Amino acid sequence: MDTMFGILQKISRWLSVLAGVALTLMMCLTVTDVIMRAGGSPIMGTYEIAGLSLALVIGCSIPRVSLNKKHIYMDFFVESLSKRNKALLNIFTRLLCIFLFVLIGYGLFSIGNEFRTSGEVSPTVRLPIFPMAYCVGICCIMECFVFFFQIAQNWREIHE
Repeated sequence: MDTMFGILQKISRWLSVLAGVALTLMMCLTVTDVIMRAGGSPIMGTYEIAGLSLALVIGCSIPRVSLNKKHIYMDFFVESLSKRNKALLNIFTRLLCIFLFVLIGYGLFSIGNEFRTSGEVSPTVRLPIFPMAYCVGICCIMECFVFFFQIAQNWREIHE
């Protein structure tokens, strides 16, 4: 279990680094475009490159945030439950989340396949869109592994 957790942490760390790089590049591109726009020659495709980068930022950061439990958590209701019922509620919600993220991941892979086979590209700079759909789909599948790990942790709490 610890080995799997270590692998999950390394992959999520790598994905969060990718998200950070995409965010930094998006920020630099936007600032440069604003400066160049003031000079009369904007960078073509800034809006669509920023949009594709944003997909990477959001998708790649989700597993790390969930793994480190840094997401928004409404605990006013949960705190009134016993330890066992909290764990059962967490297992139930994680199972629902797994179902949701499997559907989202499958949908993203399907859309990515459609974009790849049709040759869909961004309108201005002609960047292929399918790699972003695949990348965010992979991140959704990674999120499912994070949920499986959290279910195992909760299951362990119930039986202690």
